[in-house]
Amino acid sequence: MPIAHPRRARRRGAVLATAALAVLAVPAAAPPAPPAPLGIGDRLFPHLGNPGYDVLAYDIALDYHGPSRPLDAVTTVAARTTGHLRRINLDFTHGTVRSVLVDGVRAGYATAGEDLVVTPRAALPAHRRFAITVRHTSDPRGPARGGWVRTRDGLVMANQANAAHRVFPGNDHPSDKALFTFRVTAPKDLTVVAGGLPAGRTRHGSRTTWHYRARHPMATELVQIAIGRLAVVRRSGPGGLPLRDAVPVADRARLEAWTARTPRQISWMERQVGRYPFETYGVLVADATTGFELETQTLSLFERELFTGAGGPAWYVESIMVHELAHQWFGNSVTPRRWSDLWLSEAHATWYEARYADEHGGARLTERMRQAYLLSDIWRREGGPPADPRPADPGDQIGIFRPVLYEGGALVLYALRQEMGPAAFQRLQRAWVRRHRDGVAGTDDFVRLASRTAGRDLTGFLGRWLHGRTTPPMPGHPRWRTVEREEPRKGAPAALPAAKPG
Repeated sequence: MPIAHPRRARRRGAVLATAALAVLAVPAAAPPAPPAPLGIGDRLFPHLGNPGYDVLAYDIALDYHGPSRPLDAVTTVAARTTGHLRRINLDFTHGTVRSVLVDGVRAGYATAGEDLVVTPRAALPAHRRFAITVRHTSDPRGPARGGWVRTRDGLVMANQANAAHRVFPGNDHPSDKALFTFRVTAPKDLTVVAGGLPAGRTRHGSRTTWHYRARHPMATELVQIAIGRLAVVRRSGPGGLPLRDAVPVADRARLEAWTARTPRQISWMERQVGRYPFETYGVLVADATTGFELETQTLSLFERELFTGAGGPAWYVESIMVHELAHQWFGNSVTPRRWSDLWLSEAHATWYEARYADEHGGARLTERMRQAYLLSDIWRREGGPPADPRPADPGDQIGIFRPVLYEGGALVLYALRQEMGPAAFQRLQRAWVRRHRDGVAGTDDFVRLASRTAGRDLTGFLGRWLHGRTTPPMPGHPRWRTVEREEPRKGAPAALPAAKPG
């Protein structure tokens, strides 16, 4: 055995010691932060939506086994990064994730709150297209907090306000609209309808796959898929627009008297604001108790009870149908940028609901607005101003749908028409849906366009109506008062009909 030279041994030891000290002197790399839920900072839903990317398209495949079992699902999200991403957050809850691929390569994933946090093998640079494919379940069971709604013989969808991520993973905020493709497999004796136009179906023994594709971008809250024993009734609307209604088979004849009115309702709306903005429209009647109607894009959802129960006189039922139809322009084609801009959607839908009722035998518009003015300060005190609504209580996402957004918002539009005149007001409405078609827009955009249309600055006027804690004086009606300013007269209305999603 060679004998080590003492001097060399000492020198080698010194070198090793120096190297060890150098390693100790280099700061250790910080461990990666644990997965955490993110959000885009929406004031009403802080954890909704995700930064760093823009969704271009969704492809959603579902396999239905009955309303009491989870659906097998594959959701592919095609997107573009807006910044450097080491992790990608998707909104998703109430389902089991089985695998995640990023551009076809297996990726890591974890859950954090109501987010699915995906870690690709390599970080994604800014301005890069990518695709995430998630194999998961979509569970219709559990507490009724939006998403899937169970009907007598199947399912429908009600994602407003923040429940689409209880059905499929995505960027669940209205500011990130995208194209959608749906492929839904179900037993052959059931019918599947979805937003957009049919793109074929394929039979596999005892099961059928139904394929639908939307031609216009859509917010996640407006997605609709319905499965059940449904009759699909087709007809033509104005200009040959393809219409299709989906109703319970047993009620087809009974409901025809109502659904046949859709073409004339569309014609009426087109006279107000211009051509219908989508590729198709229809009425979906659910055999379920929901407590609301909903403007899901191209296929509005209605409770069966509205048409078959004591829903009120014909003008009232039709005005509710027009409310959801008007949303196709206001809310669907032009989508609120933030949830605080929701008044732009509900105020306009309520406005045209009230206008239609006024013209078809219902309550006179001026009287309805006077009653709304009477109660407006109460609504502002309870729910905040129309463009600055109070957040909902935790766990109650539809709690933001308060009267101040519906009748209170329509009252703002009435005041604006009084201020700028009916002709300029109608030009504003038409310009709004034309300028922002297939996009998103907010309250500031509306104020700017109103000022431009009126030829004078309306920022102060609309600011008081949209953000004030009390209701400003009504132009043209100096004697109108609110119950907060004077004692209510004997026989004054206690309230208008309660607001609800739709």
